[in-house]
Order: sequence, then C-alpha cells, then structure tokens
Amino acid sequence: MEELITKKLEVNDNLKSRFHNGFNIVKSTFLSSPIALRLWSSFFVILPIFVQAPWVRFAPISALCATFFILAAAFLLSRKEGDKWFIVGSLLLGVTGSWLGGCLFWGWLSAYPILHIPVEAVALPLAIVGLGTKWKIGSSFYISSLFGTAITDLTIFLTGIMDQWKEVIIADSDNAPLILQKTSENLIQFKSLSIIILAALILWFISKEIFNYATSNSINGKAFLVSSYVIQTTLIVDGIFIMLAIIQPTLSGLV
Repeated sequence: MEELITKKLEVNDNLKSRFHNGFNIVKSTFLSSPIALRLWSSFFVILPIFVQAPWVRFAPISALCATFFILAAAFLLSRKEGDKWFIVGSLLLGVTGSWLGGCLFWGWLSAYPILHIPVEAVALPLAIVGLGTKWKIGSSFYISSLFGTAITDLTIFLTGIMDQWKEVIIADSDNAPLILQKTSENLIQFKSLSIIILAALILWFISKEIFNYATSNSINGKAFLVSSYVIQTTLIVDGIFIMLAIIQPTLSGLV
C-alpha cells in the first residue's frame, strides 16, 4: 500500500511539473511569438492613422505632448520583469519616434510635402545607433516605418499627386473635394497605375526577403520579423487608401 501511494505521488508531481513547465513556456513566449509580434507591429503602424492623424489636426500641441507619455510608457514597460514586456516597450520606443515626426509635420508643416520625410526622420540618428543596442526591435520598427513612408512619398511624387498635396491642404472645404476628384482621375491612368503596382511589388519583395532572414529565437531575428511586418502593414494600408482615393476621394487621407 505504501508503495502504491508513493508511486501515485510521483505521478502527480510529474503531472504538476509538466503543467507548470508548459505554462511557463506559454507565458514566456506570449507577446514575443511571431503572431504576437505581427499583431503588435501592425497595431502600432495603424495607430497613428486613426488616433494621431485626427488628434494632431485639431490639437497639435497636446498630440505632441503625448509623445512624452508614450516614451515614458516605453521605459516603464521595458523595466518590468520578463522579455515580453521589454519587447513591447522597445516597440513603443520606435512608435515614439514616428509619433514625434508625425506631430511635427502634420501639426505645422503639412503644406510643405518636400519636408515630410526630413521631419519624419527626426529620430533616425538615434534609431541607427539603437540597432546596435538592446533596443534594436524599436529601432527596426521606426526605420521600417520611415522606409515605407519614403516609398509612399516617392510613389506620390512620381504619380503627380504631390502637385495637388499643398492645394488640398490649404483649400477650403468647398474646393478640396474638387481637387481630390481630379487627383482620383489621375490615379487611374496607365502611368500612375504602373508606378503604384511597381512600388507595391518592391515593398512586397523587400518584406519577403527580410522575413526570410527572420527568426523568433533571438532579438536580431525578432527585429527582422518586426521590419517585415511593418512593411507588409504599410503596403496593406497604402493599398486601402489608394482604393479609397479612387472610389471616394474625400476619404483618401489628405482631408
């Protein structure tokens, strides 16, 4: 009887050990797995579109001040125990750079599209340095976002949409839709469509190549994953806005 009880206790201990080990594995990989990284990266790419864009338009100073709260959240999360929170904190640090550049440009300089990328690149020197530190995931996020924005701006320039950019920004509510309608008509020309498709293929190819080097087993690998996901999300968002610009110009994002 004593031997049976001993064996039963050993079995229960083994089951408990396996359960706790399995729980710890799930706990350690949550927020740092490829799926979680994709969700977080995509969320932080989309966030400025639906939160920052309307906010900075109507209250640029308070939107700019929010940069410091995002920065504080990034450092607070990075100090919590566990790699999962550091990864989110690092991503938030990358978001801080994008948020700062977006607030500065769209808050005060939106009528000068030539300044878009230079202003958005305000944190680029720090991000480049960050690639050699433990913050490389956030740096990868910021640099990839900036790269996607640069390709988008180049596409806008080559298709001739940038010529209407300033006109739309400074136009009143009556004239802006007319200018956007003209822009929409220009987008469905063969030259414009060819440029857009080529830019989309370039972004897709680059994201695919980066993804091939990525892995979730190291910080470097996770940084590659984040870069790939950011570019992919940028491609999807650009595609949605192009479709809206053609179907419903007033929803193109410029107004």
